[in-house]
Amino acid sequence: MKLTILATSDIHGYIGPTNFSSKRQDMPYGAVKAATVLKKEKEQATGPVVTIENGDFIQGSPLSYYIARRRKSTNPEDLVTVLNMMEYDVGVIGNHEFNYGEDYLKQAISAMNYPVLVANILNEAGEPAFGQAYEIVEKEGLKIAVLGLTTTYIPNWEHPDHIKGMTFKDGVETAKELVPQLRELADVVVVSYHGGFERDLKTGEITEPLTGENEAYQLMTEVPGIDALITGHQHRLIATKINNIPVIQPGYRGEAVGKITLTIEKNDNGAYVVTQSEASLIETATAIPDAAIATKLADLFKEVDEWLDQPLGRVEGDMRIQDAHRVRAVEHPYVELIHKVQMEATGTDISGTALFVNEGKGFGEIITMRDVVTNYVYPNTLAVLRVSGADLKAALEHSATYFKAEKDGSVGINPDFIHPKPQYYNYDMYEGIDYTINAKKPFGERIVQLEYHGKTIQPEDQLDITLNQYRAVGGGNYPMYSADKIIRENQKDMSELIADYLVEHPVIKAETNNNFKVVAE
Repeated sequence: MKLTILATSDIHGYIGPTNFSSKRQDMPYGAVKAATVLKKEKEQATGPVVTIENGDFIQGSPLSYYIARRRKSTNPEDLVTVLNMMEYDVGVIGNHEFNYGEDYLKQAISAMNYPVLVANILNEAGEPAFGQAYEIVEKEGLKIAVLGLTTTYIPNWEHPDHIKGMTFKDGVETAKELVPQLRELADVVVVSYHGGFERDLKTGEITEPLTGENEAYQLMTEVPGIDALITGHQHRLIATKINNIPVIQPGYRGEAVGKITLTIEKNDNGAYVVTQSEASLIETATAIPDAAIATKLADLFKEVDEWLDQPLGRVEGDMRIQDAHRVRAVEHPYVELIHKVQMEATGTDISGTALFVNEGKGFGEIITMRDVVTNYVYPNTLAVLRVSGADLKAALEHSATYFKAEKDGSVGINPDFIHPKPQYYNYDMYEGIDYTINAKKPFGERIVQLEYHGKTIQPEDQLDITLNQYRAVGGGNYPMYSADKIIRENQKDMSELIADYLVEHPVIKAETNNNFKVVAE
């Protein structure tokens, strides 16, 4: 018998094949394309098929933001309709499912027509806070146990109100406890983990700080009894074996469907055993979009396009982004504008922000909502922190690890910010202070000038700074920032704050004050 396991992960609200930068696109991804691949693979499979949605679906695109924040009826039902039409057997919650709050997440789960699994996020009673820990799926006489796990690092990113009363239990310890039980209950044990890999898949060498954010390698090496592992969170394309166990991670935005095939036979005792396995990825780029889903959401797609094309303001000068790396090394008018929005919204004169992705193009002469949400891609709110001068310098030193001094004297990018997962969002630029980064110096010694109002910042100085909520609670390995240093917040999403700012300032000058420099000397 052959068991086929199909999985998607990290679709992030990208239903149609578009990145929303313009209308009528045919990008090489999207849930409508993944749906077609899933359907075809089910039809062609010989033997039972189990389909798994591995999390981070209801947040991440302009479409999902519109449904959650800007539509008259802010209900995730339309997004969940897509999931239901894709006919999954089980699903797992991702970390971004919490971004719009617990009530919104519960609305989404209640609309799903398949079991939702999260074994290691517990409520105050010590039970799974959402759905259940695992599901036994029985097909053609075969019992397949699927255990759901989610990265435990969520409290380091999420707004405390969104996770109140929840306990995030270590995923590996949870698996050690439950996998032996599942081996007694089922013929095959599958772990679906919304998390990624903390070590090199071939050598086992550590590839990132061992914070618990990603534990997939540890799962594979410390938890016996797992027959197949689905991973996600890092947006990587992975199909391989670790300790002869098949592992997949199907990328981002529905660019691929992960596939694991297990050959299963009965042993002399009449028990099912896995005798052979394969892991692969099926790219969705050339798939024809699923007509039923596209038709079902056609009116919503039109509604979103109309909202995105609303003009908000006008630019005098050039605020377009030609080179994302240069924007991070030389202050750019777009970044300067984001700082102005943050400082006006919170009443501070120091601000930190990032250029989150390389796809943003900045603003042309006319700024529309489409421009706003395709440049500022996360549903961040803002927090004001009171920090010491030492805290601020430590944060700047951490950001400065983004750079690499090249042999020709130019400034390049530290490969750790690119591989195994791009993390451009973890390099911050600041306004309201003057500072210089020397990329030729060792990590921890790169900030060679740091001033506030013309005076050198001292370690004991107290400063109020505005950051997005993710960074304010230490997200991105910024331990010098934490929730206990937050003194006030602005609960509006940044996309809304940018739009509000443009209403108050309908004409924006593309300008910078060049308050920071990056050198390699």
